[in-house]
Amino acid sequence: MENQKIAQIALGGMLVAAGIAHLTFARKEFQAQVPDWVPLKKDDTVIYSGTAEIALGAGLILAPKKYQKPAGIFAGTFFAAVFPGNVSQYINRRDAFSLNTDKRRFARLFMQPILIAWALYSGKK
Repeated sequence: MENQKIAQIALGGMLVAAGIAHLTFARKEFQAQVPDWVPLKKDDTVIYSGTAEIALGAGLILAPKKYQKPAGIFAGTFFAAVFPGNVSQYINRRDAFSLNTDKRRFARLFMQPILIAWALYSGKK
């Protein structure tokens, strides 16, 4: 199996798992990442983003070859769109997912560009 396909499946699986977590056992944890300025209820935001993650993950895994590039772009755009949540968690010192120190919350900010690059690589032809 080629590296790009492995990247698609791995990232897609991660997104599906995270989406399921959004909708079930980790809803409170994900609510800590929703910035106060989002005009929706925190729980609604978590449900919508979890649903989007499941769809994006499934898209990365199942998209026919001609749709793999858009699937990667959509996933990368999603990771960019949720980055303010990571910043909010850091600025507001909200504990979630073992991110219970400023150092850990700050380090988490650097994961987002990696996820964006991973998504774009997954969709590259």
